[in-house]
Amino acid sequence: MKSFTTHRGLVATMDRANVDTDQIIPKQFLKRIERTGFGQFLFFDWRFLADGTDDPNFELNQPKVAGASILVARRNFGSGSSREHAVWALDDYGFRVVIAASFADIFYNNCFKNAVLPIRLDEETVEQIFQNAASHPGYELSVDLKNQTITDDHGLKLDFEIDGFRRECMLEGLDDIALSLLKDDKITAYEAAHEIA
Repeated sequence: MKSFTTHRGLVATMDRANVDTDQIIPKQFLKRIERTGFGQFLFFDWRFLADGTDDPNFELNQPKVAGASILVARRNFGSGSSREHAVWALDDYGFRVVIAASFADIFYNNCFKNAVLPIRLDEETVEQIFQNAASHPGYELSVDLKNQTITDDHGLKLDFEIDGFRRECMLEGLDDIALSLLKDDKITAYEAAHEIA
């Protein structure tokens, strides 16, 4: 897993609450066996018209947010089914950070396993970011995971809370497999001591 220390990126805002995983990555695209390639299907039903062309009214299709790597949405982001593909799609599309007032628990956990940083902020603070993004074309945020801060070029400075263990895993780029491999010598010793004859 790639590590996450600091990230500065363009902000895309999604003024929607209760965005569920079936909207993030619709079920018909879950047949792929790789973890990559899902970005092209991100928010498929919202991004594209029936004829397959971009819907000009959808937030992420606006030219001013092309290449955005920080997504800001409303409460309960990632609700619905537990599909990890939702995070794979966000990551493959280019998002490194998702900010919302709240997240569905499974989606929130899946983000940490895939180096996408989910940040919970209170609704008033999320609204402030929405207003800043609307007032400043090309609005960017800088996220510092080590110091747990978010800043912009217009005087914004926020602190955010995150579980210490998850923070360290993201800083070091450790997923579940990498954490297990850190104990490789103990696993090998255990296996040797309990070898079945």
